[in-house]
Amino acid sequence: MPIIAHHLPHQIRISAVIVPKPIKGLELGKKEEKLGIRGSSTCLLMFDECQIPRENLLGELGFGFKIAMMTLDAGRIGIASQALGIAQASLECAVEYASKRLAFGKSILKLQTIQNKLADMAVQLESARLLTWKAAWLKDNNKPYTKEAAMAKLAASEAATFLSHQCIQILGGMGYVSDMPAERHYRDARITEIYEGTSEIQRLVIANSIIKEMTN
Repeated sequence: MPIIAHHLPHQIRISAVIVPKPIKGLELGKKEEKLGIRGSSTCLLMFDECQIPRENLLGELGFGFKIAMMTLDAGRIGIASQALGIAQASLECAVEYASKRLAFGKSILKLQTIQNKLADMAVQLESARLLTWKAAWLKDNNKPYTKEAAMAKLAASEAATFLSHQCIQILGGMGYVSDMPAERHYRDARITEIYEGTSEIQRLVIANSIIKEMTN
């Protein structure tokens, strides 16, 4: 769903269009090699004199920016859910390894340092999960959810990064080798703080929403 800018009298408006494939003027760039999320392909879309039929207009003429923002709001709930999955997998990996790893004749799961890490991981995970559920509930019930989607995405993505980091710490050297899933979770978590709006953008969205709510 590309967003295209076009000139209308005295202003530039943005519209969204559906581009079929294949079509003359559209080429795919090389497949990018990525840090994580390697199960999906990523490449550039290159448009050169690509002509799109008018019937491929998505929504109304000039409403492309609004459509893009609405798409981002919904997408942020999806990214939050993805991040929750990474975070949950990191917690499970840490607990499973710690229960089997012996040090000084006993499982490291019994060590207070490990238990403190697991507690912090669980609290951050469940906090993000509840925010994500709230945002999804608001969307499903046709209520405003821009702020809540940003909160969910921010909390869940940072939880995924935190939990995957702590998972590696608990596994120690084994967390750094590809035989264990911990390093993959760490790589996969990083992008959740970037796409559908970086963490910095989420904070701006949240702050602007709060300001509007409390000053109007």
